[in-house]
Amino acid sequence: MDLSSRILFIDGEAIVIDKPAGLPVAPPRNGGLSLDNYLSHLTMGFQKWPEPVHRLDRDTSGCLLLARNLKALKRFGAAFEHRRVGKRYLAVLDGHLEDDSGTIDLALAKISSAEAGWRMVPDPTGKAAVTHWQRIAEIDGKSLVSFTPETGRTHQIRVHALHGLGAPVAGDPVYGDSTGAMLLHSEWIKVERDNKPPVEATAPVPPTFAQAGFDVDALRSA
Repeated sequence: MDLSSRILFIDGEAIVIDKPAGLPVAPPRNGGLSLDNYLSHLTMGFQKWPEPVHRLDRDTSGCLLLARNLKALKRFGAAFEHRRVGKRYLAVLDGHLEDDSGTIDLALAKISSAEAGWRMVPDPTGKAAVTHWQRIAEIDGKSLVSFTPETGRTHQIRVHALHGLGAPVAGDPVYGDSTGAMLLHSEWIKVERDNKPPVEATAPVPPTFAQAGFDVDALRSA
């Protein structure tokens, strides 16, 4: 897989790629391929391989920011820490939503067991997690939703969809029905920079959404 064909933004500090669903950012514990195996395709004239600034879940597609040097990696990391990053996700949820929009404020914590592995759960003593959402459409009991997170906790949107809206992300193998592809997509990212224009990119919606009955472009223009 040549990820150079999936570059959405590039300059001397940053690359944003459209990460395909199914590709883990970090090497899996049980082996297998990950983003690391393809970074050599993304040097784009530099000797140093770029490094991911943040993570997307294995089955989440869309915008992933890579830093092209160590200074940029530190600056982008600070931007994430100080919430100078805008992100928008699209998801198809298994269920009907009572409201058209809202904000989910549920702190999250990690739990684990030998039988079920680990997962994130709502916990008032956990880390703060805030997500704004807006319903775009509903078809046959499934809802197309735009999510704008203020924070970047592990599995935040997936857990907020289930516990905040009562409807898991379609195809979620941990928090919902694992049938079919997980329909969660990092559509847009914007990272502020002090002395340069921001890093900004939009990833095209993958065909799995249309296959589930949601032509996103048509729904938005309606």
